Amino acid sequence: MKKIALVTGATSGIGKATAQILARNGYNLMITGRRKELLEELKEELAIKYNCDVLALHFDIRNRTLVEAAIDRLPAAWKKIAVLVNNAGLATGLAPVQEGVVEDWEQMIDTNIKGLLYITRKVAPLMIEAGSGHIVNITSIAGKEAYENGNVYCATKHAIDALTKGMRIDLLKHRIKVTSVAPGMVNTEFSTVRFKGDKARAGQVYEGFVPLEAGDVAEAVWFAVSRPPHVNINDLLIMPAAQANAVIVHRQTDH
Repeated sequence: MKKIALVTGATSGIGKATAQILARNGYNLMITGRRKELLEELKEELAIKYNCDVLALHFDIRNRTLVEAAIDRLPAAWKKIAVLVNNAGLATGLAPVQEGVVEDWEQMIDTNIKGLLYITRKVAPLMIEAGSGHIVNITSIAGKEAYENGNVYCATKHAIDALTKGMRIDLLKHRIKVTSVAPGMVNTEFSTVRFKGDKARAGQVYEGFVPLEAGDVAEAVWFAVSRPPHVNINDLLIMPAAQANAVIVHRQTDH
């Protein structure tokens, strides 16, 4: 019988690549996201390409009522969730704290922290009932270092880093593994979202070096999930070879 994995924020980037690699390796998938059309496209792709069962859950993870209702309505067979990948998250804006946009702050806090907590609060008891499970939180280099103008985004990812450690302690006796996968610069929609659709500005973020791709991070998730029962990967920090820390990147320019 195939195991079930739930991946949040699966419509693009790391979430989509993670759903693909888990399906390829024999999981049935639950995928969540706000963009219904993209969610349905991924559902069809996974089902056809990997011959797996796929359940698409369309909701905004910031809405606690919708999150709880989606999990509560699951058929009994779909409640046997073996893996939860908390991927849904975003950065909006890049400004010093004294010039920050409060709506941006709230969107990041509500998505990155509260959304993760809402879904975890519903899924963790199901894993406890089953006697096992694995929760993977997609954090960030921004959860380990702060950088200029990243204040609130960095704060949310630091919070998830701390929550991951706390969750690992709380769930230890229930045989539930908890892993943090923290990427550096990944060429996804991340910067386009941060700059509110300005693709030209977003593209400049990745100029002059080879960034990570979503699949690189998904492979790290799969590595953690595929370890034997007695092994847990606590924390994986993954960077492009050209990136030393949150702010130092070696960029090559053409002359």
